[in-house]
Amino acid sequence: MTDAPATRIPVIIDCDTGVDDALALLFAVRHPGLDLRAVTCVAGNTDVDGVVRNTLTVLERAGAGDIPVARGAERPLIEPARSARHVHGADGMGDLGLPAPIRTPADVDAVTLLRREILASPRPVTLIPTAPLTNIALLLRTHPEVTGNIERIVFMGGAVATGNATAVAEFNVWHDPEAAAILLTAGVPVTMYGLDVFTRVVVPGPDIRRLRASAEPGARLAGDLLAHRPASPDTDGDDPAGGLGDAGAVCAVADPAGISTRLLPVEVSLAPGPARGQTVVDRRPRPGESEIHDGAREQALVDVALDVDVERYVKLYLETVEAGRG
Repeated sequence: MTDAPATRIPVIIDCDTGVDDALALLFAVRHPGLDLRAVTCVAGNTDVDGVVRNTLTVLERAGAGDIPVARGAERPLIEPARSARHVHGADGMGDLGLPAPIRTPADVDAVTLLRREILASPRPVTLIPTAPLTNIALLLRTHPEVTGNIERIVFMGGAVATGNATAVAEFNVWHDPEAAAILLTAGVPVTMYGLDVFTRVVVPGPDIRRLRASAEPGARLAGDLLAHRPASPDTDGDDPAGGLGDAGAVCAVADPAGISTRLLPVEVSLAPGPARGQTVVDRRPRPGESEIHDGAREQALVDVALDVDVERYVKLYLETVEAGRG
């Protein structure tokens, strides 16, 4: 990748493309303030080879076929892979029948590409994982020196309130809880863009219709993906709204003022049982009996997104994707 102007934020996306990961990629390559230096792939929404295929296809449709893509972990650190094809379709991309990509991935693995691009960047990199965190955990454990050139990790994952994979756990963290725990204790600033804001950023039906009618391949793909991802079980008849999902985390990097965060202690529940994979966010104003009697546990301090300006991010997303790649 060529060096970007100093005003652009160097970013790397680690994804499991995925309908909403694809929406995130389309935004990242087109926002003038972001320099997408690489994309790494991990099993999650579908198997890792499908993720690689989908990622290459999306980048080609977006006019960004020059961005390096690498294959990463095909399963979590401990548990078997568990896909979300019931949400994202058999191919992970809404079964839209997209053509196979022309090019192939990089000849290095994801961890190697992550290390290379982070250390080569002239400015500290912002990592944006929108997937299970296996690749990131392997990177941090294998090459801890990269933390010196990481500005922040903004990850889509976790939940303060309700989960989706379980009653309390969000899919990306639930898929590989140990990896999430490693990320939270990496010693770099972390922002958690969780389900509490993830589910709220919804593109209205008329805007989706306009995207789908576009002659530009990237904008049209965004519309087709949003149409596959209705924001609620009530799809509003023939004109459903669509959730931005993972793309909101990239919006939060491009425009951090669109979310409200609080620096809070967060830990991941790792024990077997119904709470495994829960991000336990401590919002208490003072220590409780557990800390008083048993002593405080070591917890990571994380900037947790608690509120989002929905209209601001919808407008930002639409304007960026429809503008095309500069």
